Amino acid sequence: MSVVWVGTSPESGLFSPVETHSDAEELSGRFNDLRSRGQGYIEVRLPNREFPVLALAFRDDHAVVHLMSDTERTSLLVGDGTVPSGDEVEVPIMDDLVTFTGNFVLDIDRAWKVHDFSHTQAVGALGEWCEL
Repeated sequence: MSVVWVGTSPESGLFSPVETHSDAEELSGRFNDLRSRGQGYIEVRLPNREFPVLALAFRDDHAVVHLMSDTERTSLLVGDGTVPSGDEVEVPIMDDLVTFTGNFVLDIDRAWKVHDFSHTQAVGALGEWCEL
């Protein structure tokens, strides 16, 4: 299955808005490159469809996943208990560090299930979403 994605450049560590059309394996390669750097941000969508867009932001072993259903609706994937709800974690969103409570923080391996989206095309299977 092919995907379209943008994300942090492993070379510069900065967000690159240039879209890449690739198979899911190349996207996995980018994720692994960023994971070896300790942090990153990736937005992924299916070809020929503007929405939905899934965004994965992570730093160390913590991640946050956004779902942009259309230009007006954004949701966050509910956290998996990795971080207590009262604690906060910073992850990169494009080039800025943004703070999220533990309510929306996932273990990086659990969050990488966004990769399944490229195969199933279903965001509901990823877990519970909280619309912003």
